[in-house]
Amino acid sequence: MRDFDHEADTFIARGLGNEMPGEVVQSASTDYVMRRIRELYLSNSTVTLLMLGRCTWARRYVDWELQASLRLGETISPNGLLGIKLPSYPEQDGYFPKRFNDNLRGEGQADCYARHMQYPTSTQSLVTAIEAAFQRRQTHTHLIVNPRERMHNNRQC
Repeated sequence: MRDFDHEADTFIARGLGNEMPGEVVQSASTDYVMRRIRELYLSNSTVTLLMLGRCTWARRYVDWELQASLRLGETISPNGLLGIKLPSYPEQDGYFPKRFNDNLRGEGQADCYARHMQYPTSTQSLVTAIEAAFQRRQTHTHLIVNPRERMHNNRQC
């Protein structure tokens, strides 16, 4: 956001991040936590940006935020989904979160719901990718894959 939002005023800062101390929502009920993530961090958003670092794949709240972002319902529209590889993302032996990977093109698939990109080199390239993710939430909803059980614990990175 510090690198790109000054020109386009595109972002609403609502994501979960490492700078947040302790548990984001205090509860043992994963259903309650999922609902609060959607209410506190995803409401009024249309595209979820997944910032892909070295250990992103191992974080349970990342999985939960992705699950909430992809949820369909009568009154709930899914968010577009765009992964951005941070400079810390290892180009060799790097992993995507499983739920994100489920929504990328697999073997034999012609298309998919999510997209990923290298860290943007310009504001315009980021805005273009976000706009494409926004459009896909209308045109590619039928390709969402979200049946996976939620992660219960962080994994060892």
